[in-house]
Amino acid sequence: MSQMKMWLLIGLLVLIAIVVAQNSEVVALRFLFWEASLSRVVLLLLTLVIGIAIGFIGAKLPKKRSRGE
Repeated sequence: MSQMKMWLLIGLLVLIAIVVAQNSEVVALRFLFWEASLSRVVLLLLTLVIGIAIGFIGAKLPKKRSRGE
């Protein structure tokens, strides 16, 4: 089983290397009054982290009870 994990890890690293190689150019990011130039990979990772944080916070919020309960 550990050999399968190793091949999975190698496959994921290859995919990450391909994404980095294809998205290394600098892009301009504008938000309200701010403007920043950063690598597209950094922007993708930042978007991923923000999405994970929003999902985590949303999952931890208390659920509203329905009127029937």
